Amino acid sequence: MNVLVIGSGAREHAIAWKLKQSPKLTDLFAAPGSPGTAELGTNLLVADTDSDAIVNACREHRIDLVVIGNEDALAAGLVDRLAVEGIAAFGPAKAAAEIESSKVFSKGLMARHGIPTAPFAVFDEVAPARDYVAAQDGALIVKADGLARGKGTIVTSTPEEALEALEAIMVRRDFGASGDRVVIERRLYGREVSAHAFTDGRTVAHMPFACDHKAVFDDDRGPNTGGMGAYTPPGWLEDATAEAIHRDVTEAALRAMSAEGRPYRGVLYPGLFVTADGPMVIEFNCRLGDPEAQVLLPRLESDLLEVLWAVVNNRLHEVELRWSEEACVAVVLASGGYPGDYDTGFEISGLRDVDPDVVVFHAGTKREGDSLLTGGGRVLTVSARGPTLEEARDKAYRNVERIRFEGMHYRRDIGASAAAGVRGA
Repeated sequence: MNVLVIGSGAREHAIAWKLKQSPKLTDLFAAPGSPGTAELGTNLLVADTDSDAIVNACREHRIDLVVIGNEDALAAGLVDRLAVEGIAAFGPAKAAAEIESSKVFSKGLMARHGIPTAPFAVFDEVAPARDYVAAQDGALIVKADGLARGKGTIVTSTPEEALEALEAIMVRRDFGASGDRVVIERRLYGREVSAHAFTDGRTVAHMPFACDHKAVFDDDRGPNTGGMGAYTPPGWLEDATAEAIHRDVTEAALRAMSAEGRPYRGVLYPGLFVTADGPMVIEFNCRLGDPEAQVLLPRLESDLLEVLWAVVNNRLHEVELRWSEEACVAVVLASGGYPGDYDTGFEISGLRDVDPDVVVFHAGTKREGDSLLTGGGRVLTVSARGPTLEEARDKAYRNVERIRFEGMHYRRDIGASAAAGVRGA
């Protein structure tokens, strides 16, 4: 089977890496791909949202399955276009992908169907939004409605910070048209967890839980990023809470989408806070998380290609998903200055010194001759497995220390608090 992976980040590299292990795979392609995917298959000089070029590439290379890794392509309706062309694609259609591409739609869906989330209000003009902030007596979160590569959510502690967030989103237009509308919601407190599931619209196959670290600095300080690292499993998550998330969030959301005429197929990924009042949804995502994919896929023992093909053909009930009992920790290596301004083009060294059972996924890299250079804000993700979370964490950081590039920044506390209280997976 010939497979085309759409995207160029560490998530797409992880997907390609796992697909490469399938005995059912014939040829692997990525568009546009990265130096990491180039080591596994063939990169195509095609933009991930250029549907015409992607269709042509599918025809030329006799692609049997397109796997769409990133939210931009899903939100742009690539699945819909490929369906018209008779090309099988893994991922939700545009209407279903709106569960991520519009915070306003997502929050409304939760309100209409009783899915637990924070109280909120929606605004498309800055003046009434300011008035609303002034009338609140608690900490708030301000979210741009549209996609903003994980940076459109601003967590605030004071009314002044919330007003500055409105200024950034709606006045300065830091996130462009994504900030045409904002969601303002009460700030939640608790431990954050990511829940992922494969679904063909009827069957739901839940993945292990994972935890992402979004803030750029240790101890969750600084602005949010696309994700600075992740770990799985969260041993602190109680079984009853996990069951409630599956039942009252993931499965409830899939029923809600079907009821509203937006049947969902692909990966659904709610991000949640486990609060004193139970699990509460922060947001829904219409694809695998990044960096969560870089810890979940190394634990998947089943054939990923078989799973994705079953989803596309409404046969997920025929596939058994098997997961390793080992823990996995992923540490993101970022450019200095990220998520703000940063320079690129610095040579990366040390990848050949990494242990053979540790995987380094490429997020923002580029090739110039024989040199591998930095090419983005998040540059690499170092993923390591181990019998316990503590051992996986130690292995990941030992290998991180072998990699070098100018300005390299990473958090040193990925999974630290969980590892301190958890022994074993």
